[in-house]
Amino acid sequence: MSPNYMRSFSEGCLRPPTVIGQFHTLFFGSVRMFFLGVLGFAVYGNEALHFSCDPDKREVNLFCYNQFRPITPQVFWALQLVIVLVPGAFFHLYAACKSIKQEDILQKSFYSSFYVLSVFLRVILEAVAFWLQIQLFGFKVNAIYMCDMGAFEKKFNVTRCMVPEHFEKTIFLIAMYTFTVITVVLCVAEIFEISCRRLGFLKTQ
Repeated sequence: MSPNYMRSFSEGCLRPPTVIGQFHTLFFGSVRMFFLGVLGFAVYGNEALHFSCDPDKREVNLFCYNQFRPITPQVFWALQLVIVLVPGAFFHLYAACKSIKQEDILQKSFYSSFYVLSVFLRVILEAVAFWLQIQLFGFKVNAIYMCDMGAFEKKFNVTRCMVPEHFEKTIFLIAMYTFTVITVVLCVAEIFEISCRRLGFLKTQ
């Protein structure tokens, strides 16, 4: 791909054709990623090291931690951010290859419909990630986790494990849920903005 295509692609990703889309990019790229990258590491970075069970043995702690965290929150949220970016990136790659200017996207019905489809796919992916987060992490992190040791050692049935910094993790969970909701609202608002522009209620850029 030529440098012009790469420049058009990067400009399209950083400067979407709608005002709300540009705000979404700012929110998504700065606030949400910064929150996950910096604060997420601070909250979850050493969780496995401080996760302790009774009896406090390395193999018991490791077994129960893997049961407690089938996937670590940082990995899940990083995958969520990457996957949600795919529809928009695919559209802007298409626009770069076709040499479509950002100001022309809302002028032609096909381009604007294709762009709306990419935004709608973002909404679906965010909704699926929201549901998966509920299934994996719930809304609250308890201080005590009851680990089923039946598959590990017969003489232990259920053992108690201490979850470090459970209150901070609960706050972080609620924040990530909030970010997902904000992103969905922005995507829906962007679709509404495009519809208003197509109907002539708003002037196109």
